[in-house]
Amino acid sequence: QRVSVILCLLALAAWPSLSPLCRTSSRSYSSEPTNEKNVPYEMTLKQESGAASGPTKPLPRSADVVVIGGGSLGCQTIYHLAKMGMTNVVLLERDRLTAGTTWHTAGLLWQLRPSDVEVELLAHTRNVISKDLEEETGLHTGWIQNGGLFIASNKQRLDEYKRLMSLGKVYGIESYVLSPAETKDLYPLMNVDDLYGTLYVPKDGTMDPAGTCTTLTRAASAKGATVIENCPVTGIQVRTDDLGVRKVKAVETAHGTIETQCVVNCAGVWATKLGDMAGVKVPLIAMHHAYVVTERIEGIQNMPNVRDHDASVYLRLQGDALSVGGYEQNPIFWEEVNDKFAFSLFDLDWDVFMQHIEGAINRVPVLEQTGIKSTVCGPESFTADHKPLMGEAPEVRGFFLGCGFNSAGMMLGGGCGRELAHWIIYGRPERDMYGYDIRRFHHSLTDNNRWIRERSHESYAKNYSVVFPFDEPLASRNMRKDPFHQILTEQGCVFQERHGWERPGWFNKDGAAPVKEYDFYGAYGKRKNTSYKYSELLAKEYTFDFPPHHNVIKSECLSCRHGVAVFDMSYFGKFYLTGPDAKKAADWLFTADVNKKPGSTVYTCMLNKRGGAEADLTVSRLEPGAANLPLAPESNGDAYYLAIGGGVAEHNWNHIQTVLQDQGFRCQLTDLSEDMGMISVQGPKSRDVLQEVLDTDLSNEAFPFSTHKVVTAAGHQVRAMRLSFVGELGWELHIPKNSCIPVYQAVMAAGAKHDIINSGYRAIDSLSIEKGYRHWHADLRPDDTPLEAGLAFTCKLKSSIPFQGRDRLEKQKEEGLRRRIVCFTVNETVPMFGLEAIFRNGVPVGHLRRSDFGFYINKTLGYGYIRNPDGGVVSAEFIKSGEFTLERMGVTYKAEAHLKSPFDPENKRVRGIYD
Repeated sequence: QRVSVILCLLALAAWPSLSPLCRTSSRSYSSEPTNEKNVPYEMTLKQESGAASGPTKPLPRSADVVVIGGGSLGCQTIYHLAKMGMTNVVLLERDRLTAGTTWHTAGLLWQLRPSDVEVELLAHTRNVISKDLEEETGLHTGWIQNGGLFIASNKQRLDEYKRLMSLGKVYGIESYVLSPAETKDLYPLMNVDDLYGTLYVPKDGTMDPAGTCTTLTRAASAKGATVIENCPVTGIQVRTDDLGVRKVKAVETAHGTIETQCVVNCAGVWATKLGDMAGVKVPLIAMHHAYVVTERIEGIQNMPNVRDHDASVYLRLQGDALSVGGYEQNPIFWEEVNDKFAFSLFDLDWDVFMQHIEGAINRVPVLEQTGIKSTVCGPESFTADHKPLMGEAPEVRGFFLGCGFNSAGMMLGGGCGRELAHWIIYGRPERDMYGYDIRRFHHSLTDNNRWIRERSHESYAKNYSVVFPFDEPLASRNMRKDPFHQILTEQGCVFQERHGWERPGWFNKDGAAPVKEYDFYGAYGKRKNTSYKYSELLAKEYTFDFPPHHNVIKSECLSCRHGVAVFDMSYFGKFYLTGPDAKKAADWLFTADVNKKPGSTVYTCMLNKRGGAEADLTVSRLEPGAANLPLAPESNGDAYYLAIGGGVAEHNWNHIQTVLQDQGFRCQLTDLSEDMGMISVQGPKSRDVLQEVLDTDLSNEAFPFSTHKVVTAAGHQVRAMRLSFVGELGWELHIPKNSCIPVYQAVMAAGAKHDIINSGYRAIDSLSIEKGYRHWHADLRPDDTPLEAGLAFTCKLKSSIPFQGRDRLEKQKEEGLRRRIVCFTVNETVPMFGLEAIFRNGVPVGHLRRSDFGFYINKTLGYGYIRNPDGGVVSAEFIKSGEFTLERMGVTYKAEAHLKSPFDPENKRVRGIYD
């Protein structure tokens, strides 16, 4: 049954808001949409009815790894496990390969994303699909390299594409920013009248799900892996060891049980049910996701795939036709996930889907006269931040996740399959996978249905939105609030969301801007929030120029540099490490020697086995004694207080627990993050302010830098620490939550005559980069060692004390650094946000990881890791002798490289020395 693409537009009375493009009075259309439901691929793996229903192979009694789910991720994971030499591995698929969501995927691969890690993951997928598999098996996977075209209808969108182009140069990815006229030459059927420009990537392309998964499993089987179809999993056996740690024991099926210590959950939209079998929370949600396949279009052959982000629509080349799909504001949730749903499709809801048609016709007008051959509406799994769920589950050792791919499982599959295999075999992935690690979410959120539903909806609806540097979610806010939340809201605090916490971003001069209940952007009959000041302030920051509140951030920064500012840092993770093996654990966990005398505080890293930085934190050694919670734990031996950035607290907690378990240390790790608030009072006048509030001598002699003590503040006990994350004289006050407000009020009262102000994390970002302090997961990540990151001073390499990763650091020190972090400043007043390309003598050598404006030195600063193009050592001389430039959105700026921070390189200010 052939129908026009506009068929469903015909109830024009029901679609009064349609663009004039769709309102043509000279034609009439049928109001009957097609009933044909079918994927546009020549081959699927669906078995004929009546085919054998039992397992395709006998089940082994045991396996080193059991991968569950035969879609893109399952097939890629078992392929990479086998390729890395682990051959006693089994893949179990309940039906046939691809039967769940992979079989109906659009199969697009775009090489450029606003993330260096994702660019690397996509590059690996492309290599596997287009080259490796064919070389290994002699089979063609179905890869078609027809190129990709990103459409920009406004300046901000084109700016984003220019950022991608600059990043692509670092990775050797060919891309071009085209004018509307050049775009028309490339794609004659395209309407370019409303374009600013496009980004063309010639080596993007499309993948075939059946061809890819078949070839992957054949290659894995040839290396010794076992792939078993028609074998649903019915249970996961878990045992508890002598230390109370829950571990995977076996996988149960109706056809037998496989003993194993490692399970990989690649079950897609069914991953939550599989997690339930083992007591593991899998925070994803299933939604209908659709595209339609057109009839033949003359002249469309060999055209690139198109993403028109502003219309939220994509156009995938399908031979001599197009597949048209997108991301709508009102996706349909699949409320009752059906275990029997295999090689199945939903009826397309045209009321929901029609919003994509208008944009598609605007971009390729010939679609208005083209029929629809079939509809493809299937389930896909979506997550709270539109990133996959990977890594070892916190609840059960040996239970790994490889799910929640937000309809990108094909294009991310190769890179993620390799990282997952590395994770399983070596304990950690090779790349920085924190952005995908299940441990990025706080455990209080991962089974919170409101948070999963709201945040996943917003991430879906904003999937094609420009990725701006200072964006914040509107969904599921106010999940975790510290004791200062209300009083800071009243003073105009514009909050950021991290790990469920509301933390201060900056302070609006025009009064309160509270975060409201989520309105689903007006979808599902919800009333859209009106007069929403917080949302309006966010929208003003949607720019790649200096944000409109630049001067507010400047004021907060310079008040701290010249006077005094107070920062609410209560969202920090606050853990106690105690027990008979606490000293042994501290020696092994922390790179620095934290076993100085009680009362000392040390900045340190924690490493993985490869020497990569899993965390940076401060560790304070405590006096033994009776419990004084929350300020001190009970201890008759060694005890440590760990203060950790709140956004990564769950990751840190799990890293420590994993190390304690692996090493068999008898320790207790106690989380008191919710029981204490924390304010940091910083600046040249901080001592004057706090001396009025605290009952202790704050002189350099009595209270040196990097020390702490329990003191009284306004009649309340607090733990004061002389530390700074901004490079100034200052103290942190760790305060029992019931004492937070009176202590804060006393500090503000004492600071009034010194013009004390509230300040937020936007200021901390600027002040800390100006001083050269690292931010974990920005300029310090698990794929960076402390030596590369300029943090050798945190490593006790001059001692004989062993610590995790030490052997790798010693080897690296001996061989010399092949990459290292460098500070760059630019004299021109131009904003940078990270991902800008770094060139040395005209050759790309890296990209900025983090960048901000330094208001005291009045320059843009950036930090990035650089390599020597010839593979040699990156020495100080290599840096000093080079001429450096930074490329921002295709424009090159001269840059000065610094081996030390240009701000207070002698560290005088934190010691209270102000010349």
